[in-house]
Amino acid sequence: MKKILLVEDDPFLVDIYETKLKESGFVVEVANQGEVALTKIRENKVDLVLLDIVLPRLDGWEILRSIKGDKQLKDLKVIILSNLGQKEEVEKGLELGAAKYLIKAHYTPTEVVEEIKKYLDIKK
Repeated sequence: MKKILLVEDDPFLVDIYETKLKESGFVVEVANQGEVALTKIRENKVDLVLLDIVLPRLDGWEILRSIKGDKQLKDLKVIILSNLGQKEEVEKGLELGAAKYLIKAHYTPTEVVEEIKKYLDIKK
């Protein structure tokens, strides 16, 4: 089973996405702060990071830079899931190395799971 680290600080969204991902057969770890996310990434072998940008203290941009700047982590797959939907933010996320940039308002949780499956090449 694929392991996903959900980096999100909104407890309501954590509950929704964690439930949906587990129902779809994923093992899910959750981090609600940037520092916690980086620790979990380094300590646990995860297949994909589902990353929010707006987080307390250490934001998603810093997490993404840390992942992509680390020799051991640079190939880790990261999908940004954020409410920041400006063209500049989307471009910045992709330039920093995110595989995809999903805007929360444009995707239902089910569609987010489908995007993850497509990206990880998981057949239904």
